[in-house]
Amino acid sequence: MSTEPPASPVAPAEGPPTAPSRRTFIATTTAVGGAVVAGGLTTVASPFGTQEAAAAEAPPASRVSLSVNGKRHTVTVDNRTSLLDLLREHLGLTGSKKGCNAGACGACSVLVDGRRVNSCLTLAVRLEGSEVTTIEGLADGDQLHPLQQAFIDQDAFQCGYCTPGQILSGVGCIKEGHTGSAEEIREWMSGNICRCGCYVKIVRAVEQTAQGK
Repeated sequence: MSTEPPASPVAPAEGPPTAPSRRTFIATTTAVGGAVVAGGLTTVASPFGTQEAAAAEAPPASRVSLSVNGKRHTVTVDNRTSLLDLLREHLGLTGSKKGCNAGACGACSVLVDGRRVNSCLTLAVRLEGSEVTTIEGLADGDQLHPLQQAFIDQDAFQCGYCTPGQILSGVGCIKEGHTGSAEEIREWMSGNICRCGCYVKIVRAVEQTAQGK
């Protein structure tokens, strides 16, 4: 019989480190995010090692001067501010509506230098010196614009949400001379959506105004 002592059991090889749990990951990333300070870098210790969090920089801003409904305004805004947000959030003109915020519904339509635009897609800082007309500035005192009156005459709105954009777009459509027929009006007003389905009456309102101009 052998007198050699029995061999010691071989220790199992070490496996890869255990991946952090979802809770650990979220807690760590939250800590890193919360450690960001203005003006420099801060070092944060975590289970993944030392991390450096970059300080958030203030977004670039510009000063813009433009006329809205005949009144001059000079404001400093984030360069990413849309004309729609400038009107609603900075100037308190909430007649222009934010619908899709992607230029597809036309609820935000206004006139810039007499030309209809989707204000949600128009950068405010690019309008230096421009003349902007919103629904609030269309009437002449207590005298409604002819298209505003035509919308009442033809009962061309229900909920009214799209109405400001429809009217401003209609004014532009008439100025552009695209009112030769109901079909032409429909084509050139197709960028404005009415979810209540008042298209027939909107076309009639534009026709009434075009014929009376």
